[in-house]
Amino acid sequence: MLTSNSLALQLVATLPSGVDGLFNPWADTCPMDLPHNGPEAKIARLAAHLDTVPRFILCGEAPGYQGCRHSGVAFTSERLLLEGAIPRINESMSRLTSRELPFSEPSSTIVWKTLYKLGIAESTVMWNAVQLHPHKAGDSSTNRTPRSDEIALGRPAMQLLVGAFPDAKVVAIGKKAHELLTDMGINVTASIRHPANGGAREFEAGLTQVMSQF
Repeated sequence: MLTSNSLALQLVATLPSGVDGLFNPWADTCPMDLPHNGPEAKIARLAAHLDTVPRFILCGEAPGYQGCRHSGVAFTSERLLLEGAIPRINESMSRLTSRELPFSEPSSTIVWKTLYKLGIAESTVMWNAVQLHPHKAGDSSTNRTPRSDEIALGRPAMQLLVGAFPDAKVVAIGKKAHELLTDMGINVTASIRHPANGGAREFEAGLTQVMSQF
């Protein structure tokens, strides 16, 4: 059986680094990250997140510039980590970035609020269809929709993750995640609305409905 550290290392080993327009949180260096928050720290954080036997894997689209780019864990943010809101990760006293205020990612806040409300925060693993942060050329502080060829880069890691947790129910958050999972032949328990752009209520309702089935 894989340890969470071994799984984290295998997952990130499938991903390229130094690709124009794509930032690899576990290999590339962001100038806004503090020295102690480099790739190794993010791999360790990911390993801690994976140290569970999950009931659910929630798969989103891609890391964002306010969230996973700096934390190394999908659907998390610097603020949530400082607040101690992410299970198995204890960094409540340590800033991640040099930004005056900690980064706060709206979708991540909505997701974890819902997970705690439903009582599944401790038994859920977060991931993305493409695990690299897609940004506009020359501006890393932006998000953009990943292209199909970029999403394909996430296939090996997604397959590894699902194989490591064969009993977990896979829930796609958003259309891009649903496309990747179904193209790979992965059994998707449900596909629900992404919480971004006014989708918070639909996201909560969708996940609540999923929970009612198990």
